[in-house]
Amino acid sequence: QVNLAESGGGLVQAGGSLRLSCAASERTFRSSTVAWFRQAPGKEREVVAAINWNGGNVDYVDFIKGRFTVSSDNAKDTVYLQMDSLKPEDTAVYYCAAGFSIYTWTNRRATTKYDYWGQGTQVTVSP
Repeated sequence: QVNLAESGGGLVQAGGSLRLSCAASERTFRSSTVAWFRQAPGKEREVVAAINWNGGNVDYVDFIKGRFTVSSDNAKDTVYLQMDSLKPEDTAVYYCAAGFSIYTWTNRRATTKYDYWGQGTQVTVSP
């Protein structure tokens, strides 16, 4: 069964860092686009960053630029989200998602474009 698995969430103080990992179960995802989404309580799921699994074509939403970095390691079939200078408003469940033939930033932001989702990992940032 093809799946994605996130890890690395936890509780951190404001200003701290976490690194999330998204591991793929097979190499099929090496031709996919991977995005990190997050969903806070009572809010819609929103995209944070997207990357081609081979490491190219990186996009970020404006409110995390300069604080978060997305990267990939093909040898490990894993995509990472390095989160620095965390703020309490970054508190959410973070999901990775993968899909194919997603080319524009508009499409990368759409949850409906992704066919594969991880189970999510909780990130909590205390004041």
